[in-house]
Amino acid sequence: MFFIDELILLAAVLILLGILSSKLSARLGLPVLVLFLLIGMLAGEDGIGITFDNAEAAHTLGTLALAMILFDGGLQTSVKSIKQVWKPAAMLATVGVLATATITGFAAVYILKLSVYEGLLLGAIVGSTDAAAVFALLRNAGIHLNKRLAATLEIESASNDPMAIFLTIGLLEIIVNDLQIGVGLLQLLVMQMGLGSLVGLTVGWSAVKLINKVHLGASGLYPVMVVACGLLAFGIAANIGGSGFLAIFITGVIIGNSQFVFKKSTLLFHDGLAWLSQITMFVMLGLLVTPSSLLGVWFEGLLIASILVFVARPLAVIPILAIFGFKGREIALVSWVGLRGSVPIILAIFPLLFGLPNAALIFDVVFFVVLLSAIVQGSTLARVARKLGLIEEEVGEPAATLEITALGDVDAEIVQYTVGENSKVVGRCLSDIALPDNSVVAMITRGTKVIAPRGSTSIDTHDHVFIVLRPELRVFVDWIFSPATGIILSETFSKPLYLKGYTKVGDILDSYGLDLAHDRHLTLDEVIRNKVNNDLKIGSEVALNDIFLEVQGMVGKRISTVCLTLA
Repeated sequence: MFFIDELILLAAVLILLGILSSKLSARLGLPVLVLFLLIGMLAGEDGIGITFDNAEAAHTLGTLALAMILFDGGLQTSVKSIKQVWKPAAMLATVGVLATATITGFAAVYILKLSVYEGLLLGAIVGSTDAAAVFALLRNAGIHLNKRLAATLEIESASNDPMAIFLTIGLLEIIVNDLQIGVGLLQLLVMQMGLGSLVGLTVGWSAVKLINKVHLGASGLYPVMVVACGLLAFGIAANIGGSGFLAIFITGVIIGNSQFVFKKSTLLFHDGLAWLSQITMFVMLGLLVTPSSLLGVWFEGLLIASILVFVARPLAVIPILAIFGFKGREIALVSWVGLRGSVPIILAIFPLLFGLPNAALIFDVVFFVVLLSAIVQGSTLARVARKLGLIEEEVGEPAATLEITALGDVDAEIVQYTVGENSKVVGRCLSDIALPDNSVVAMITRGTKVIAPRGSTSIDTHDHVFIVLRPELRVFVDWIFSPATGIILSETFSKPLYLKGYTKVGDILDSYGLDLAHDRHLTLDEVIRNKVNNDLKIGSEVALNDIFLEVQGMVGKRISTVCLTLA
């Protein structure tokens, strides 16, 4: 038997154990990364005896895995969320990371008796937070935060890795190559961030054009092309002195927020690839550490973790979020959500590669801090969010959007909605739901049964409703399937809503919360006809308080389509 045969068998077993252990994450309230790390540690020297101490191999594999994780994070990041909170998130991802690293670094100097630069290096290594761990825990616990708070946590966690990586590389250059702190460090910052951003934007824009222009015979090649574009961005940026991690993240954001062929299947492919990367990386890092060595630094690690969680993170977060008008409870949650994940452990390998005298100590302490942060903060995250009263009712978001690839580039989507207990559609017939024009219910599944949609079909809790619609109508249909709040969101109705002429006034009130101040049983056709009298034509308008109705289509003398807008 060849060595590679044994390696493949071992890798498959460890990956399967990692995947199956993820089922325990929701029950235990722990980030999945903790379970993956524990599997690696149990398989290592102090466990079943697998020896792995190759720092260069760990760095190589870890860098590739981290690049894939950041790329998938970019693909999943919404530009709408970025626009909403980019100022506080950008401050947290830069100034916040710098402040956290500085405070933690000086504490490490005193606790571990390190030089100032080595202490700051440790602080920089643990400076970033893990977005995947945070949102996996929130989803598993059924926690839903308000959009602004959730977007801030998401964008900060997804974008603060490049800053931590820059600080780590910069401090290593100062320690090893005597880089000048002033001009030299500033030049490195400009090169890393500037070139990384430029390459990311260029490759991302070019990738979308290339994907849509090239017609490949096999649909399975499109996800491969996308990942190749991401790696191209990383490689170009890294080889010209920029940040490859920033470049691949920005490329992912641009591609993920663009329309291209086989987009949904591509995103699913990369989600699976990111999970494989996480499992491989965490198991490998678990193998790399020697659990018995952690016992030698547990006290120092506990002190540094305490300062990081209770002092450094809050001091970095409080002034930034206070400036942008966040409430005290929201600031408290953001301070507590600073979970450490994959990036610190990967960065902790760098001192080993550079051969620093205290490299092993720094690695063990970082590993202990990450493990402690993930266990303590991860297991209490849901409880803290509930205690602070920040839990919001779940909005009816679609569970999945299916592509219509067989027909080519059509302007339509099939969206699946899972009906929640508090959804506005529960108990109502399809004929009583004021769906926008150009949207239609294609299928309903209830348990194992498929129900043909008819006007008399009633919607029950936990039904799966499949609707064919145009992408721009998603916001209105999302609102229909969301819980009844009585609050009309301005962003939902910032665009015109087109309805069928036979839509009833009462159905509009029940579906959207819009009161036309008329008899519930009147249709839009009848409301407009009563106001306009004999001058009815396309373009006729009726004003009802803050609601405007305009005739958009007619079939003979009957109004077929009405445009509804808010003042």
